[in-house]
Amino acid sequence: MVFLLVFLTVLHLVTLAMLLIATLEKSWWIWADTEITDLWYNCFHDNATKTWLCAATNESDWLQSVQALMVLSIVFSSISFLVFLGQLFTMSRGGLFYFTGLCQAFAGFADFAACLIFTFHRKEILNDFRDLSKGRFGYCFILAWICVPLLLISGILYVHLRKKQ
Repeated sequence: MVFLLVFLTVLHLVTLAMLLIATLEKSWWIWADTEITDLWYNCFHDNATKTWLCAATNESDWLQSVQALMVLSIVFSSISFLVFLGQLFTMSRGGLFYFTGLCQAFAGFADFAACLIFTFHRKEILNDFRDLSKGRFGYCFILAWICVPLLLISGILYVHLRKKQ
């Protein structure tokens, strides 16, 4: 049971770090090697100065939904971890981590909804006249999708985890 506890704690922290990277980094959609778009900015690489020049994205309802759901996912996962630590030291022997698992599952569902919205409404979100076939999904988008099963699995494991000592 100690192994499961350590594994679940590490999985939770890794998933939370992946969620933060997926939400805050600049690579949800890549137009070319010198132009990328994320949830917050459109960035262009300036070859003269070798820096990225970024401007705020054009706001759309779909983009705001994805932003809100990704932030909500981070909040739920963070609350889940803090509640888990609190329950670990205060819960009586034999107790189950229901609230922690529920928060983690909600984080997974929020991340899932954000990824689905971005997948199916990227034309409206990117708000660009260019052909979408000239771009591709970036690593942050893929990282967000990887977080979905990890969050749901850890939520299920938390529900089944029982405090022994």
